[in-house]
Amino acid sequence: MNDAKNFPTVTIRPVNPADEPAVHAVIAAAFGQETEAGLVHDLRHCGALVLERVAETPDRRIVGHIAFSRVTGAGAGHRLHVSCLASLSVHPDFQRLGIGSQLVESSLADLRKAGEDLVLVLGPPAYYPRFGFDPVLAQKVHGPYAGNAFMAMALTEAGDNDLPVEVTFATPFEDFE
Repeated sequence: MNDAKNFPTVTIRPVNPADEPAVHAVIAAAFGQETEAGLVHDLRHCGALVLERVAETPDRRIVGHIAFSRVTGAGAGHRLHVSCLASLSVHPDFQRLGIGSQLVESSLADLRKAGEDLVLVLGPPAYYPRFGFDPVLAQKVHGPYAGNAFMAMALTEAGDNDLPVEVTFATPFEDFE
């Protein structure tokens, strides 16, 4: 096991099929339960994931994971490309070292390049605003989630201006509504 205090840099890379058991283990360890790991598995296998990345140590240990799934828009913003961050996980032995931030920042850059307009997240209001997620913008997104933990981030001008939008999340999210 790596000593977290001497933790080297990580590589952020796309997930490959051989990573699935390690990804499941990281998510379950980070959340202390299997629910979120099951959600990511179901999103992956129903084809709903837009982007999925892992953080890997030089010795090839997967210590972090992030996934974004497709969100379907309707109403005025139905032409927007919308995705949802679900979930962000870092193994407990490697938390508070900036790995989560690296995963978020790298993935948001990739989503911008891919043409995503708007990213949603349901998570800790003390964590996600540092990346630009905003609960006020999310009030223009109508769906099954609301409140300060539901935040949005526009990646394009359209993602900021072509709102409001009604959204539907991928089927595996129904267990969380």
